[in-house]
Amino acid sequence: QVQLVESGGGLVQAGGSLRLSCAVSGRTFSTLGWFRQAPGKEREFVAAITFGGSTKYADSVKGQLSISRDNAKNTVYLQMNSLKPEDTAVYYCARRNGPGTDTSPRSYDSWGQGTQVTVSS
Repeated sequence: QVQLVESGGGLVQAGGSLRLSCAVSGRTFSTLGWFRQAPGKEREFVAAITFGGSTKYADSVKGQLSISRDNAKNTVYLQMNSLKPEDTAVYYCARRNGPGTDTSPRSYDSWGQGTQVTVSS
């Protein structure tokens, strides 16, 4: 029984920063990840982090976004910098059903409801 709740989304101007949080109500040692889905597009991988702190990023967001986690708080974060309008999407956090990082949404078995991030021009 794992529940994930995202927060921190909102409206930000291009070039601005935003930090998303995802609280996991059920304790887990599993990998946690962030995905995003823009209108009319498929859900895509953004970043993932293992319990031990190993990270993986989509090539498109390297250097722009940073994932981290606080295991004591059972929370995963996504720091978003230099935001662009194309970053506009609903951002979801998810738990993978196994160790290690993976880029496929199919590899994650628990999902939050998402938080909207809108980047204005």
